Amino acid sequence: MFEFKPILNALLRAKSGAILLLLQIAITTAIVSNAAFIIKDRIAYLEQETGLPEQALFQLEMMTYGTGVDFAKQVEIDEALIRNIPGVIDAVNINAVPLSGGGSGGTYTLLPQNQVSQSVGAAYFLADNHVLNTLGVELVAGRNFEESEVIVSNDGAAIAKVALITQAMHDEFFPEGNGLGQTIYRENDPVKIIGIIKLMKGPWLNDTRKDRSLIFPHVRPRPFQKFLIRTEPNERATVMRKIEDVLLAEYPNRVINSIRGLDELKAKYVAEDTLMVRMLMVLIVILVMITALGIFGLTLFNINKRLKQIGTRRALGARKSAIIRYFLVENALICSVGVAVGSLGAIWMGNKLMALYSVPALSASYIVITSLLVIVMSLLAVVGPAKRAADISPSIATRSI
Repeated sequence: MFEFKPILNALLRAKSGAILLLLQIAITTAIVSNAAFIIKDRIAYLEQETGLPEQALFQLEMMTYGTGVDFAKQVEIDEALIRNIPGVIDAVNINAVPLSGGGSGGTYTLLPQNQVSQSVGAAYFLADNHVLNTLGVELVAGRNFEESEVIVSNDGAAIAKVALITQAMHDEFFPEGNGLGQTIYRENDPVKIIGIIKLMKGPWLNDTRKDRSLIFPHVRPRPFQKFLIRTEPNERATVMRKIEDVLLAEYPNRVINSIRGLDELKAKYVAEDTLMVRMLMVLIVILVMITALGIFGLTLFNINKRLKQIGTRRALGARKSAIIRYFLVENALICSVGVAVGSLGAIWMGNKLMALYSVPALSASYIVITSLLVIVMSLLAVVGPAKRAADISPSIATRSI
């Protein structure tokens, strides 16, 4: 019914075109499978839940000049000024901003440093008792800082004795869920867990510490300060425009810059990943188009070479459907072999990417779906030329006889 023997004979007589098309299909299958999987992985990374109201938060950085400035007092004044701006929900002086790509981290243990125990790496933030309200995160257990617990000091040896930690960090240390009120250690300094935050991404979204963070009640009064501000919905742009004037009016000997929304900071941090996703999408489109054009062109070339054969078959009574079926089966044979080779290539490429770039293991479902799409695309690409071959008049095709 499908005339496999004549099709195979025809392919063997014109091996070069078939081999080139087979390789093109194989390369397309291998690359598109991995590219689609990487796109899915990167999109999941870009769209991961952060636990933060990104559209309502922004940061500013400030360098204060002049002599005789009481920086501890100035921080209090500046925070109060910012909180009184219409549209501001809360503001906090903080050492680092989540999702920004810049911050501080450390290693924490269940026992003092000189004893063997479990250790966990985490980012840490220094802020006062306004931090939770400013960040807009949910406290699922425990309490916030009390004002008396906040340390205001530039002494590097000074460390708060209490901390808020994220749920992910809590679960690393206390999988049984009994961490509230327990003590962990920063080197040899004990830190009591007084509150657990449901979800809060740290400064680094592509780091193992992205979900593990601590917040210490500590303010460092220095010439350079960083503030995080949370505003009412749709009020952020207005507050960002006026905040510099408000602060300079109170004390002009300072420079205010880097007034940026949290979503803008995040976009800048993940810009390379966003660009990679777009480039891979373009690559997939180009590969599929080139492969489809290759199939279309090869089929037309075969038709032009087989005018006499097609015309003879039409003269002997072959139906148009038989001619169309012939080219569909021929293309399906080439495509099936190409997809099989490409699937093996996709597995090999996925293993190489996993070994060299720590990309997750390629899911077999992406190979299967890509293979099916390539087969469907190839059949669609050959339908037009096949119909054109079926419309060839026997008298025109056999005119050279």
